[in-house]
Amino acid sequence: MLYVTLFVCFLASIILTPLVKKAAFFIGAVDNPNNRKVHAKVMPRAGGLAIFISFLIGFWILHPESPYTMPILIGSAIIIMTGLLDDIYELSPKVKLAGQIAAALCVVVFGGIQVHFINLPFDGRLELGWFSIPLTVLWILAITNAINLIDGLDGLAAGVSSIVLFTIAAMAFIMGNVLVMAVAGIVLAGTLGFLFYNFHPAKIFMGDTGALFLGFIISVVSLLGFKNVTLFSLVVPVIILGVPISDTIFAIIRRILHKQPLSAPDKSHLHHCLLRLGYSHRTTVLLIYAMSAVFGIAAILFSTSTLWGSLFIIAILTLGIELVVEGVGLVGQNYRPVLNAIRRPNK
Repeated sequence: MLYVTLFVCFLASIILTPLVKKAAFFIGAVDNPNNRKVHAKVMPRAGGLAIFISFLIGFWILHPESPYTMPILIGSAIIIMTGLLDDIYELSPKVKLAGQIAAALCVVVFGGIQVHFINLPFDGRLELGWFSIPLTVLWILAITNAINLIDGLDGLAAGVSSIVLFTIAAMAFIMGNVLVMAVAGIVLAGTLGFLFYNFHPAKIFMGDTGALFLGFIISVVSLLGFKNVTLFSLVVPVIILGVPISDTIFAIIRRILHKQPLSAPDKSHLHHCLLRLGYSHRTTVLLIYAMSAVFGIAAILFSTSTLWGSLFIIAILTLGIELVVEGVGLVGQNYRPVLNAIRRPNK
C-alpha cells in the first residue's frame, strides 16, 4: 500500500503543479525580479500548494493511526496558510514568525512532540525539564527557516529537501519507524513531482508556501525519528540537514561580523558564492545536491558507528565544512585561516 501511495502522491503533484501555476498568477502569488534574484522575469510561486495537496492525498490513503497525526496536519495547515499569505501579500517578518510559532506550538504542546532529553556519550543523559518546549519550538523554527533560506535557485530547496527526506525515510525504515517513514515518503514523492517543473529552468517556484512547509515537516519528522537515538541524539538530524543549517549559521556569523541585522537579506549564501566562482546555475544546484547527499550518507554511518567512529565522522565533517566555507568565501573573501595554514609551510 505504501508504494502505491507514493506513486499516487508523485502523480498528483505532477498533475496539480500546472493548475497551481495558473492559480498563482490569478491570486497574485508571483515573484518579481530584483537585484537579489537570479531570475529576470515574473515567476509564479506558491508551488508548495501542489506538494501540500499531494501530502494530504497520501495521508488520506494511508490514514496513519497515531496521536501525532492530527497535530501534524493542523500544524501543516497553519504553516501553509502563513506561506501562502506571504507569497501573495509579503507579510512582515513578525507576522511570518507568529504563524511559524503557532504551527510549532500545535505539534509541540497539543501533539506532545518534544525533545524531553538528549542522549550523551558514555551512557549519559541530559534531562531538559521545562526547557523541553522552548527547545523543541526553537528547533522547528530553525529548520523551517533554514530550508527557506536556501530557496534561492531553481530546484535547490526542493532537491535538498528531497535528499533530506529520503535519508530520513531510509533511516526510519531501518529502525522500523512506520509513521516517520510514511510521512517522509509521501512528502518526498510530492516534492519529486514538483521538482519536475521546478528544476532549472523552473516553470514555477515553491515560494514560502513550499519552503516553510518542507522545513516544518522535516523538523517534525526528524524529531519523531531520532529523538531517542543513542549517542548524541540531536546530532543525527543536524548532520542530515548539514547544508541548510551550515548556510544559516554562517549567514548569521557573516551578518554579525559586518554589523548587519540578522534578518537583513544578502547575496552571500552558498549558492550565491558558487555562482560568483563561475559555476553555472545548474552546476551550482548539482554541487549542493552532492554536498547534501554526503551529509545524508554521513548521518547513516554516524548512527551505526561506535563512539569513536562517530567522533571521527564529526571531525571530518567539521573540517570539510570549514574548507568549503573558506574556499567559496561564505563568511568573507579574506576569511581563510585553515587554507592559509595549509599553504604557509609550502612557501
